[in-house]
Amino acid sequence: MASLPLQQAIVAASQAYSKPDGIVFEYGTAGFRMNGLLNTVVFAVGLLAGLRSKKLNGQWIGVMITASHNPADDNGVKLVDPMGEMLEAEWETYATKLANSPLEKLGEVYDGLVKEIDIRMENPARVVFARDTRASGPRLVAVLAAALAATEIEFLDLKFLTTPQLHYVVRCKNTLGTQYEYGEPTEQGYYEKLSDAFKRVIKGAKFQGSLTVDCANGIGGPKLRELIKYLPGVDAGGVAIKVVNDNVINPESLNLDCGADYVKTKQRAPPSSKAAPLDRCASLDGDADRLIYYFMDEGSSFRLLDGDRIATLAASFISDLARTAGILQKLKIGVIQTAYANGSSTEYIEKVLRLPAVCTKTGVKYLHHAALRFDVGVYFEANGHGTVTFSENALKIIKTYEPQSPAQQHALERLQGLTDLINQAVGDALSDMLLVEAVLAHKGWTPKEWLGTYTDLPSRLVRVEVANRSIFKTYDAERKLESPSGLQAKIDSLQSRYNKGRSFARASGTEDAVRVYAEAATRSEADDLASRVANAVLDAGSRRLQSS
Repeated sequence: MASLPLQQAIVAASQAYSKPDGIVFEYGTAGFRMNGLLNTVVFAVGLLAGLRSKKLNGQWIGVMITASHNPADDNGVKLVDPMGEMLEAEWETYATKLANSPLEKLGEVYDGLVKEIDIRMENPARVVFARDTRASGPRLVAVLAAALAATEIEFLDLKFLTTPQLHYVVRCKNTLGTQYEYGEPTEQGYYEKLSDAFKRVIKGAKFQGSLTVDCANGIGGPKLRELIKYLPGVDAGGVAIKVVNDNVINPESLNLDCGADYVKTKQRAPPSSKAAPLDRCASLDGDADRLIYYFMDEGSSFRLLDGDRIATLAASFISDLARTAGILQKLKIGVIQTAYANGSSTEYIEKVLRLPAVCTKTGVKYLHHAALRFDVGVYFEANGHGTVTFSENALKIIKTYEPQSPAQQHALERLQGLTDLINQAVGDALSDMLLVEAVLAHKGWTPKEWLGTYTDLPSRLVRVEVANRSIFKTYDAERKLESPSGLQAKIDSLQSRYNKGRSFARASGTEDAVRVYAEAATRSEADDLASRVANAVLDAGSRRLQSS
C-alpha cells in the first residue's frame, strides 16, 4: 500500500499539468499516441513504469517517447518490458486506467493499483528512458521525470535514441552478469555488437553497388551515421551506405514526404530520391523501427520490397545456412504473417521454402508471441516492422553443434553472427538493414533478382468510414467477420468470382473506419473486388444502424 505522503506527492506533482476534457486515452500496440495533450498521459506512464519495476523486483523498465511514423506535431509514449519486449498485455489496462484518472484522484488510483497488482512498495524500482527528435520531446521528458521523482524512482535519461536502441539497452541491463547476457547496455555497445556481428556474417561475401538510406529526417539519421563509423569501409570489403533525409535540425521535416510509411502507402520513392535504375534504396521511419526497400527498374518504374520480402529473404537465408550446417532437422523454423501479407509470399514460403507460414492478428505483439513458439521465428509486418527470434534451444544447437566439414563450420559461424546481428527484442531498422545487405551480398543478388523470387498479386487497401466500427468483429486472425451477420458470406461469394481473389475487412483500432483489403490475379480484378467488398461493408453498417 502506498503511503499517504506518497499519494499526496503524486497529486501535488500532477497539479503542474491540466487534463483535456472529453478525451478517453487508450494504451494500444503503439502505447499512447496523439497530437499534443500528452502531459498527464506521460505523467501516468511514469507512475506505472515505477510500479512495473517494483512488481518485477527492481528490473529495469524502459519508457520511449516517440510517435514513430506519425507527423512531426504528434508524439507518443510507450513502455518496454525487461527483455526488451512490449508491455505485458494485462498492464495495458492499468496504463489506461491511470491515464484517464482525474488528477485529484490520481494518488488514490495509484494506491488502488498497488493493492490490485499486489506490489511490495519496499522493492527497488529502476526506469530508463529516451526520446526521438520531436520538438515536444524535452517537455514530455520533464513530465516523465517529475512523475518518477514524485514516487522516488531511480531513473536514467539516455537522451536521443532510436526506439530499438532503447529496447536493446533495457534487455542488456536486465541480463548483465547472467548466462543470457545480451550485450553492453550503452549506445556504443549497440554499435559494437552490430558491427562485430556484421563482420562475421559477411565474411566471404561481396557487395555490389551502394545502398541509399532515407532516414525520414528522424533519429535514424544521426544514429546510422554513427553506426557507419563502426562498420568496415568499402576498402575493407564493406558496403557503401549513402545517408539522405537526415535533417534533424528542423523538426517539422520529420516524416514529411519521406520515410518508410510514405514509401509503403504512396507506393513511390520520396521526391528527394535521386536513385539511378537498379540502385538499392531503403527507407526508415521516424524512430527507426521500420525498414522498407525499393528500387527503380530499367524502365524507371518503382518496385517495392516490403516487410513480406524481407521476411522471405531472411527465412530463405537462415534455412539455407541451417541446411548447410547440418542442423535444419533439429530446428523448427517458421514465418509469421498477418492477413495483409500478399498471398504470393505465403505460397512462396510454404511451397518453395517449405516452411510453415502462420497468420496472426495485426499488431507486432501478436507476431512476436507467435514467433516465440518456433526455434527460429521470422516475423515482419508488410509495413517493414519485424525481426527474427531464436529460442534457447536454437542458440544452444548453433553454438554447440560439432561441424563435420569446413562448409558446416562456415555456415555455423554465419548463423552465430546472425544471432548477434539481429535485434531479437524488437523490430530494428538498422539491424534489419544490415541483415538484408549481408544476405544480398552472399547470394550475389541485385534488388531485381530479390524481387524475382515471386510475383506479388495485385492488391488494394480501401478505407471505409462507418458510424460504429465496434459492430465489425473478426475471427481467424482477422481474416473473417463474425458480425455483422451475413457480411462474411457476402465477402466469400464476391471473392470466389475472381481468379486468386481474396478479401477481408477489419475495423480500425483508432477511428470509426473499416479497412478492406483485396487481392486478385490482375490489377483490375483486385480493384473491382475491393470496391464491391467496400460497398458490402457500407451496406452492412447502414443496415445495422437502421435496425438498432
